[in-house]
Amino acid sequence: MKEKFLASAEKFAKAMVQPLMYLSVAGMILIFGVLLTNATVTQFLPFLKWTPIQLVGKLIYECIMILVNNLGIIFCIGIAAALAKKEKHQASIIAFMSYLMFLKANNITLKTFEMLKTPSEMLGLIGTGQASVLGIQVSDMGVFSGIIIGCLVGYVFNKSCDSKFKGYWAMYSGTRFSFILMILVSLALGVMVTFVWPVVAQGIQALTVVIKNSGNFGLFIYGFLERLLIPTGLHHLVYVPFQFTDIGGVMQVGEQTLAGAYAITIAEFGNPAVTKFSDTIYYMATGFTKTFGYIGIALAFYKTAFKENKQSVKALLMPLAITACLSGVTEPFDFLFIFAAPVLYLIHSAIAGLFIVLLKVFNVTSMLGGGIITITLNNLIAGVQKTNWPVMFILGLIQIAVYFVLFSFIIKKFNLKTPGREEVSSDSKGNKIGNRVGAREALAIINGLGGKENIVNVTNCFTRLRVDVKDLSLLNEEEINKCRNSGIVKRGNNVQIIFGIEVPEVRKEVEDVLLTL
Repeated sequence: MKEKFLASAEKFAKAMVQPLMYLSVAGMILIFGVLLTNATVTQFLPFLKWTPIQLVGKLIYECIMILVNNLGIIFCIGIAAALAKKEKHQASIIAFMSYLMFLKANNITLKTFEMLKTPSEMLGLIGTGQASVLGIQVSDMGVFSGIIIGCLVGYVFNKSCDSKFKGYWAMYSGTRFSFILMILVSLALGVMVTFVWPVVAQGIQALTVVIKNSGNFGLFIYGFLERLLIPTGLHHLVYVPFQFTDIGGVMQVGEQTLAGAYAITIAEFGNPAVTKFSDTIYYMATGFTKTFGYIGIALAFYKTAFKENKQSVKALLMPLAITACLSGVTEPFDFLFIFAAPVLYLIHSAIAGLFIVLLKVFNVTSMLGGGIITITLNNLIAGVQKTNWPVMFILGLIQIAVYFVLFSFIIKKFNLKTPGREEVSSDSKGNKIGNRVGAREALAIINGLGGKENIVNVTNCFTRLRVDVKDLSLLNEEEINKCRNSGIVKRGNNVQIIFGIEVPEVRKEVEDVLLTL
């Protein structure tokens, strides 16, 4: 039972990796868009306001952010394709159609039972428990909906894509039968979510009252849940009431009544008579860990990665950490370990909550949000007396150190499978791939795996070629080692050959040769 569970967990983690490889590249490009469009940066570098530069910046930023804002469908298609054992392109198409049907089924059910929320002028649907996905108003499940549907498509597709019917019904055989099944599954899931998800959301909303009345412990829970609930989309229900409603505080400015931490913070920032930000600003401190903490996480992942994987891990982590620090966009980084090492994500959420409390304990009322550049400039403008910003940076450095030391210890102690920590078998020759893999080398790999007939599925993660085989006894490692690699790992009927960052090219070459055999 344990082996079966671990095999399933590894298969799921492997499927999650596929879209993440693209998100790391997107994060690197997003950095340039952030720098070109950041209002604080353009204020100090006026030449960046030139229309052609702003056009380029907006194109980069908004075109990449549309990917971040639609991670659900990206995970849905990527997971379905990764889990499908054959005809992956068909599984991808079915996943996309299933996701659209799920969204529409949920939307129609919400309309039918008059459950659609009205968007507010300032926040739209944020904080209502609903969201607009691909222009369709649905229950806000974050990326969870895409992950669930992607897994369902992968499972259903593998079970049904080889089905055969006779006579008139023959046209509904194979992948078309898989599609029929997913129509039923998608519609049923869309209807079910309409009634199940609001119950979960109401429970989260009820916690806001407890958080408000629990002092520092409430602040800890606030920061903890804001991080922990990111994959579900329910984190909006934690921070929005505090930042944009009277739960986060009320202030009278002239004849105008301001409600929520966001409005109060903006008003106090622009009022020179205010010598210290009020305590409501701590509900705006969710940006603290985004700015500092992810640097420590990245350093821990790099430190604990195996030597042969360090370069590829560095290339993966650097753009994601810089993106989090500069813009506060953390989702691509979060999904690197939220499923692969959930205990780390739980600890990560706890540290985020703890440091919001420490900001209050040390009387730090700094403005936090928008990334390190915006934070630095805004706090310099506001002044030390108003923000106590030097202590904020000291706490930031401490947080980086805490993440680095604690994560490094836990990863090594429990041998967690964070990026770059894939085990090398005792059969490893210690070699690293140095030459391009051509058709001859790919054929050696195929022969070493028992030939085309023995190969069930070929995929890859960041550094490994992963192959499911029918009969492990047909494995010929001497033949595989004709193509230089850094080790061979066997787990059940899954064979993993370590090539490093060049593995996508190796996989493509192997697949091309398989098509010719």
